[in-house]
Amino acid sequence: MPEGNIIHRLARVHRRWLIGRPFTADSPQGRFTAEARRLSGRVLQGVDAHGKHLFHHFEGGIRLHVHLGLVGNIRHFRASAPLPSPACRLRLASPHATLHLSGPQACELLTPDAETALRARLGEDPLRPEASPARAFEALRRARAPLATVLLDQARISGVGNILRAEALFLARLPPQRPACELRSADFERLWDALRQLMEDAARDGRIVTPQAPPTALCIPGKRREDRFCVYDREGLPCPRCATPITRVTLAGRGLFFCPRCQAPR
Repeated sequence: MPEGNIIHRLARVHRRWLIGRPFTADSPQGRFTAEARRLSGRVLQGVDAHGKHLFHHFEGGIRLHVHLGLVGNIRHFRASAPLPSPACRLRLASPHATLHLSGPQACELLTPDAETALRARLGEDPLRPEASPARAFEALRRARAPLATVLLDQARISGVGNILRAEALFLARLPPQRPACELRSADFERLWDALRQLMEDAARDGRIVTPQAPPTALCIPGKRREDRFCVYDREGLPCPRCATPITRVTLAGRGLFFCPRCQAPR
């Protein structure tokens, strides 16, 4: 599932390419036909992201809400676009840019009030300028579950997924299985700063590169740049700080990666 940095990157791309243009809209798949008719011919006036949720604001107060989920995909084309696949839920087309959306977990039109209500259920997003670290800290501290589990609760901090939680906890030197209610203020400040920096860099660059991450075999001249992690998906490989083998455990049905020495409980 795309994490918050990817959704914010999409919002930035859409603001640059799509705002101010009228679009024709249709649903090749057929599951969004009536809603597409309401969008067709309207000018896109704004694009915003909150956590893993993407919002397109069209003239007339029409709001398109998209959550990509596990298999959702957005493809972009500048001028000429190929025919959409049969799975394309929504096509937005103009002479200058076209968007194909397929497989989203959510694709719906909202009123402004419904969008406000949805956003109210989401936690603080480290990439939003109005985000409150204090509220995020209190939201985490209200939970007794392990910190690594609570970080994936979008009602507490929005936009964090499996990769970001592993890398941020490593950078903050925090034991992932410590109860969230035991989190101290200084620990949280390190964690919040790590999340914000990782997400901002990834939203800008289109990939996650954790500070101190070792190079990968694909990071060579002439090859596409890839994500680079310190702990995520590196089970058994040496920690870049202390050379202890990285551990993987299953927590709440998800793989959790950490260094058992650098992130040992204290």
